[in-house]
Amino acid sequence: MISPMWFLHNVAAISLGIFFIASSSAEQAPYSSFAKDAKLAPPVMYFDYIVIGGGTSGCALAATLSQGGAKILLLERGGLPYGNPNITNIGGFPETLADTSPTSASQLFLSMDGVFNHRARVLGGGSAINAGFYTRASSDYVASSGWNPRLVNESYEWVEKKVVFQSPMLTWQSAVRDGLLDAGVSPNNGFTYEHLPGTKVGGTMFDQNGYRHTAADLLEYADPTKISVYLHATVYQILIRTVPAGQKPKAFGVYFRDSNGNRHMAYLNNGPVNEIILSSGALGSPQLLMLSGIGPANQLRAQGIKVILDQPNVGQGMSDNPMNAVFIPSPRPVEMSLIQVVGITQVGSFIEAASGFFELVWARRMAQEVSKFENQTGHPFTTPFNENKQEAMPGPDPYRYANIQAGVILEKIAGPFSTGYLELQSRDPNDNPRVTFNYFKDPRDLQRCVQGMEIVRRVVESRHLFTFRYPFATMQTLMNMMLTYPINLRPKHVTATYSMEQFCVDTVMTIWHYHGGCQVGRVVDQNYRVLGVDSLRVIDGSTFYNSPGTNPQATVMMLGRYMGQRILQDRTPF
Repeated sequence: MISPMWFLHNVAAISLGIFFIASSSAEQAPYSSFAKDAKLAPPVMYFDYIVIGGGTSGCALAATLSQGGAKILLLERGGLPYGNPNITNIGGFPETLADTSPTSASQLFLSMDGVFNHRARVLGGGSAINAGFYTRASSDYVASSGWNPRLVNESYEWVEKKVVFQSPMLTWQSAVRDGLLDAGVSPNNGFTYEHLPGTKVGGTMFDQNGYRHTAADLLEYADPTKISVYLHATVYQILIRTVPAGQKPKAFGVYFRDSNGNRHMAYLNNGPVNEIILSSGALGSPQLLMLSGIGPANQLRAQGIKVILDQPNVGQGMSDNPMNAVFIPSPRPVEMSLIQVVGITQVGSFIEAASGFFELVWARRMAQEVSKFENQTGHPFTTPFNENKQEAMPGPDPYRYANIQAGVILEKIAGPFSTGYLELQSRDPNDNPRVTFNYFKDPRDLQRCVQGMEIVRRVVESRHLFTFRYPFATMQTLMNMMLTYPINLRPKHVTATYSMEQFCVDTVMTIWHYHGGCQVGRVVDQNYRVLGVDSLRVIDGSTFYNSPGTNPQATVMMLGRYMGQRILQDRTPF
């Protein structure tokens, strides 16, 4: 007789299912005429718009601006997503997150809460390293943001024509969908990009062959005669001209370095509407504002940075939607799938699923890298992971197998209510800032987690998942199993009466939807112009108070297109 404990320790090493092969390592960017390595950049350049960050928003923004006849520079600190099978193949998703090399497309950081996280370092940004799910923000979110609904819809459609596909619905995702409906997450909204309460199938950035499309593909829309893209270009400072008291300082250029450390200067052409636009993400944008002298004066002075504008709200309002999950070993083959189905509940949480690999085991490799954080002064989680004390899995490294016979159901808190802050660690833009998200500091978030996990329990125990679950694998057993994996570095509090509240706190993870740091009304105005500084905007997820929809990438790409059109309208008024 096979014992439950033997099963729990060994089933995750079984290799079954579907593995997609979709790319060639020799593949090049379709716009190689204007995407170059920064080592080829001249020492001094002049442009009408300088976009810092070729991520989910930046690519859409730069492509749109180039269509209006202005001369555009896009600077990206990473390389191309094309030709890297871990990025372009659906099966490479966990490998990308596991790569902790200095040039990885995914840069690991450990929050001060003891939770592993990542920031993108590649053209296309988070869309090149995420699970690919595509779904729009709700109409209420659009209205609360003050956006024009017609232009928002057109901007979403512009994105969707290039990079979004209908998700294939195979056995695991279909079972989770039906389980959600049985658990009361209704109605069944079918396939739609819209954010609708109930259960739906969303879009995906992976095509029918499992090949990933990213925001970098949106640069195919660009006018090649009007845009220059430099890769491996790390911006160290936005240049801001100081002025007499009573006048606004004005951004006029940027200083960046290539991968050889050579300095380059890019300046704005003379003109009343020419601008520098930060699209470096929720970590990169507030970090670069501070490095350029815009931020809390005490922080800047502590790093020896000249204060251009004392702006205490830069780096504030940081939030990361807490995620909790259960891994479900299966006695039957489970196909490879990332996020396809979502349950938009009435309790303020979203429920999603994946299958074919244990996506949480990335934490095993992350934990082995924790020693790198020991030099972070004051970091409370600096003890390297000890495999002898907490063995993740015996046998072959499950990370090397994209088709493990198991599924995972996860729950994400909407919002959230809890917020934190970001602080500079050094003057080097390559260093991660220190970030505290304060997971579950607001008790409403913990209440939502408990309610959401109760829905997950009903899904797990539904008749639709019966054939995917071993008889002894109760919800409590699955919860206990999650505690055996180093999914974070937070202390565990296992007791005989282990509660769902404690499970939420102990096993919290990220779903990579962090946001804030340059929020509208605090750091930027409704047109995303930096308050108190001319010729400088921030257009990315750092401006959000809440994560849009169930997954934000659709809205971040939309925002790049949307604001690009708005800026062009202001440039050439009708």
